[in-house]
Amino acid sequence: MTASINLQNISYTHPGNDTPIFKNLNVAFDKGKMGLIGPNGCGKTTLFFLMVNLLKASEGDILFDEKKIETKEDIIALRQNVGFLFQNSEDQLFSPTVIEDVTFGPLNLGKTVEEARYIATTTLNSLGLAGFEDRITHRLSGGEKKLVALATILAMEPRLLLLDEPTNNLDPATRDRLIDILHDLPQSQIIISHDLEFLSQTTDILYSIEEGQISSSPREHLHVHRHIHAGGDHHHHHE
Repeated sequence: MTASINLQNISYTHPGNDTPIFKNLNVAFDKGKMGLIGPNGCGKTTLFFLMVNLLKASEGDILFDEKKIETKEDIIALRQNVGFLFQNSEDQLFSPTVIEDVTFGPLNLGKTVEEARYIATTTLNSLGLAGFEDRITHRLSGGEKKLVALATILAMEPRLLLLDEPTNNLDPATRDRLIDILHDLPQSQIIISHDLEFLSQTTDILYSIEEGQISSSPREHLHVHRHIHAGGDHHHHHE
């Protein structure tokens, strides 16, 4: 269920800007569960958009499982294998009911209505959302919306998850639930977050973006931060 995504010599400048966000960026995301940190405006979300070809790099190549993404078919296959959880669940959920949102992906992949319903129900159950099928999406709480948005992605059975600030506006209970869920998922994961404690509980390696370049450090690096921020609180650590 895992996958790698490599960026080779990637350059990208926002339209209308002179300063490139990335110039000759090289990074291999192939380490299982990975965190991505960096100051606001450094291009973290842009990087995710480049990875799934929602933005097009001006130079360089994206490789998914060592294969260059070149043709339209490559892009379609890439997007089927990469689940992207947007920062704002409202951008992801567009159907009146939960079941319609969660079956949308599987139906798009050619599953029958029965198969899609089965996948959706199973996925919802696995996220603790049993019985949510006919709930009205826009009436859900922020935490519930986040989990339903995650269900819409997991129903596609991706091999890599891109999670953009998944704890934004989550209540503590849902945040804890999300930690448990991500922990148990077999997929490779790249998580953008400002929440270092969350990252220390969900990822094994940390990538940080600074001035258009990315460096990586093992998760131990997080402990240093956590001693400063959390007074050395170390629960949830050693499985």
